[in-house]
Amino acid sequence: MIEITILGSSGSSPAKDRNLPSVALRREGDVFLFDCGEGTQMQMIKYGINAYRIKAIFVSHSHGDHIIGIAGLVRTLAMSNRDKPLGIFVPKGQEKIIKALVMFDKAMIGYDINIIGIGKGLAYTGKDFRISAFRLNHTINALGYIFQENDKKNFIMERCKKLGIEGRMFSELQKNGRIKLGKRIIYAKDLLEVKPGKKIVYAMDTRPTAETVKAAKDADLLIHESSYTEEFGRLARERKHSTALEAAEIAKKANVKRLVLTHISTRFKTAKPLIDEARKVFKEVSVAEDGERIIV
Repeated sequence: MIEITILGSSGSSPAKDRNLPSVALRREGDVFLFDCGEGTQMQMIKYGINAYRIKAIFVSHSHGDHIIGIAGLVRTLAMSNRDKPLGIFVPKGQEKIIKALVMFDKAMIGYDINIIGIGKGLAYTGKDFRISAFRLNHTINALGYIFQENDKKNFIMERCKKLGIEGRMFSELQKNGRIKLGKRIIYAKDLLEVKPGKKIVYAMDTRPTAETVKAAKDADLLIHESSYTEEFGRLARERKHSTALEAAEIAKKANVKRLVLTHISTRFKTAKPLIDEARKVFKEVSVAEDGERIIV
């Protein structure tokens, strides 16, 4: 099970009910943080995310509303006696900005912080998943991220039962890829079904792009910025953001299962204008709310 918690869903400025951008992805006890706006650690406390379990932080770009929270978070982790390294992934060329955030209080930090500049492609590999980056189109170099589980292979139990396969035979099939039953040789590949791994895509601060469509292809969840509605389309183009309609078009082209709109401008007092606009194109859409939990 993968649990997504929206820690901050506002745009460049916080609102009464919306903190600055951050999303926590929790899987098998580990936490992966995507962006870390001001106040993120308070949101983690509020919504029950254990900061000590953070394995890595993935920064979309180094504008202040996406990174200021890193400074306080790394200090809090130090005061909690963290001893495991922390990786912070950031678009290549922006490493010094992140380094400045963590160096101001370096005497407090007793664990390794690895700031890793990355470009498009594989960024992080776990036991049975990977996190890759793709290019966005913003006013500075920015990256989106794909969290992709490996496909799972499961035995088709009905077929195995008919053949009389049970107990330790499964271990033999897994180890050798085949098993002898009487005069027959049974191959594991004929008894397996492939279950695609879960795929979550995070695209923040960007104009709509073909690369995002490609990255989000058949995703279970696309979290896409939606700073404006089409009424403010000129601002979206000038400031290199997206409208709700544009995000919905991306979701439709990519054939995603669900779209969540975030990075909401403070000019919107309710989510209704964004939802109404997006649903003209894509039905499985919602607007992120701080504290919202999404199970994928």
